[in-house]
Amino acid sequence: MAVPVAFFAVFFAYPVSAIVGRGLKTDGVWQFGRIGEVLTRPDILDVLWFTTWQALASTALTLLIALPGAYVFARFDFPGKQVLRAVVTVPFVLPTVVVGTAFLALLGRGGLLDELWGLRLDTTVWAILLAHVFFNYAVVVRTVGGLWSQLDPRQEEAARVLGAGRFAAWRRVTLPALAPAVAAAALMVFLFTFTSFGVVQILGGPAYSTLEVEVYRQTAQLLDLPTAAVLTMVQFVAVGAILAVHAVTVRRRERALKLVDPAQTSRRPHGPGQWALLGGVLLTALLLILLPLGVLVQRSFDGPGGYGFGYYEALQSAGGSGSTFLVPPLEAVGNSLRYAFVATLIALVVGGLAAAALTRRAGRLVRGFDALLMLPLGVSAVTVGFGFLITLDKPPLDLRTSWILVPLAQALVGVPFVVRTMLPVLRAVDERLREAAAVLGASPLRAWREVDLPLVRRAVLVAAGFAFAVSLGEFGATVFIARPDNPTLPVAVARLLGRSGELNYGQAMALSTILMLVCAVSLLLLERIRTDRSGEF
Repeated sequence: MAVPVAFFAVFFAYPVSAIVGRGLKTDGVWQFGRIGEVLTRPDILDVLWFTTWQALASTALTLLIALPGAYVFARFDFPGKQVLRAVVTVPFVLPTVVVGTAFLALLGRGGLLDELWGLRLDTTVWAILLAHVFFNYAVVVRTVGGLWSQLDPRQEEAARVLGAGRFAAWRRVTLPALAPAVAAAALMVFLFTFTSFGVVQILGGPAYSTLEVEVYRQTAQLLDLPTAAVLTMVQFVAVGAILAVHAVTVRRRERALKLVDPAQTSRRPHGPGQWALLGGVLLTALLLILLPLGVLVQRSFDGPGGYGFGYYEALQSAGGSGSTFLVPPLEAVGNSLRYAFVATLIALVVGGLAAAALTRRAGRLVRGFDALLMLPLGVSAVTVGFGFLITLDKPPLDLRTSWILVPLAQALVGVPFVVRTMLPVLRAVDERLREAAAVLGASPLRAWREVDLPLVRRAVLVAAGFAFAVSLGEFGATVFIARPDNPTLPVAVARLLGRSGELNYGQAMALSTILMLVCAVSLLLLERIRTDRSGEF
């Protein structure tokens, strides 16, 4: 545990606490009265209210739309199922900036709806809610559908034999077994939407602001550190409570009904009702997932002179986007790939050691560390990025001008995915195999190499793929620490969207398409590697 604890202490706890300290301290004295002053301001109360209710609305809408999809993937066997599973998962690994850009191309000024019917939904709450459903659809499908596919259908059939109707059997047998998975999925969706940044910043306009967006505004634009510190603390407490409840639901999910091989529970649809359900899920995937991505790609080729590669060619010139960049925007592709590769290596080392430590018998201290590992998913990435600038600026950690700062911030987000992917697999390794290796004279390192590693090699590859994808799209912290001459893809997209002009807009669409394709290819490779259902993602 030494390496993971040191990593999180230096690159997470220290920057976050430094930001809070700067905001709430005056001459070394804590000014806790500022908390009450900030939380009673009408504008801040509006932000808190909007953050909460839009997260609740997004979660409810996601469950309503995604649960039928979870059932279809769990119980139906149809051609193209694996490809469709990968397609619906693509939005989850896409950067929020790309999601916002895709919906801007669909719902915004000059978008598809605007051209066809003169309808604009950008700067409305509906655009935000739809983008959140798009982003989190796969969370419900994979979390709930993964368990649903392993529930023995004979339990429900036995209830029907005893006289229960179809709905009563489902409500009394299947639903109680699914409830922990539904609760876990709902909590994760709520967490991601409660801390939404890129989607709200691009689609919400000045009228809508979540806690994360407001922290960014107070920090980067208004330089009001006291307000930013209070909002960071509020978000920290909320995320901690969400993760605590999520940990309980995960433990309950592990104690569900006896599970069976998913291959035994799926069958081809039969009857008009089941075919209609399958058709409805396919139509939902087409309209909700493929349409925004397709419009994004179409806009990237639709230049002022007609369809072509004009916007892509403009990415090769720094002058093509005015003074937005010091280097050609296309260099952001190479920067992002290099940063993501290094961040993945860091996340694998830190997350792998943490997962190995958590598999050993331990008390509340280690269980508390397990919850701590998830905090970077919910704590303000903006706070972490700004904290890097004000803490890692003097020896022995003078990293403010170093390229390694970006991969370190990205690795913070990648570590939770590594841990949650590898932990269930490591816990499934029979301890007696390690003991037998030790009896035969193997050292602990050799026992790990000869026993654990062959069993978890596939999980390591899956964890690396997820860490790479989320590192590639990290935006909240990177927007502060990426240097102007070395921008990442999400930062480059945000800068282009922040400037007026058709050329800047078109280049943003082109860069977003490139980023989408890289993430999609990474995910498709994961689906080929991942033949089992190990891990929580």
